[in-house]
Amino acid sequence: MSFPSHDLESAPEGSKPLIENSMKAFGRLPGLHKVLAESPQAYEGYQLLHKLFQASDFDAEELTVVWQAINVENECHYCVPAHTGIAKMMKVSDEISDALRNETPLPTAKLEALRTFTVQMLRQRGNMEDAQMDAFFAAGYGHRAVLDIILGMAQKTMSNYVNHMAVTPVDEAFQPLLWTRGDTPLEV
Repeated sequence: MSFPSHDLESAPEGSKPLIENSMKAFGRLPGLHKVLAESPQAYEGYQLLHKLFQASDFDAEELTVVWQAINVENECHYCVPAHTGIAKMMKVSDEISDALRNETPLPTAKLEALRTFTVQMLRQRGNMEDAQMDAFFAAGYGHRAVLDIILGMAQKTMSNYVNHMAVTPVDEAFQPLLWTRGDTPLEV
């Protein structure tokens, strides 16, 4: 069963201003947004979570680590290439993007601790052990970072699940960045 894919003409009335915002921000309408437009509330919720997560204390590299750790763990065929392209626009190094996509070591211990903690939290559904929390704090992160990761997870849960359900086609701009997970997931 395919999901509706909207544009400005076909979208429900409540989604039209959101589509206009997306088109201003991206210069085009991303495929995920075309699908989300079916529900103005889901679309607005996704946009708000995205905006709030970007306003967290994380820098561009850390935002990318959280987004891509979740995208890769959830095997999102759409979000991994999209966030690879977004990382390029945010001036995040290819070394970081490649390590995230390929589940190989990141260039710094702090970024690796962020990825490890994010994946652990995702896999354990937030039921973290004291030793995991201590390791994350020892890497230089605090309680706010834990909460901000949860915010990022809320955003990525929406996009990853929507893309799985809708089998959202990867946007043309991100076609050169297509991705599939390797044979063995990251050990954390």
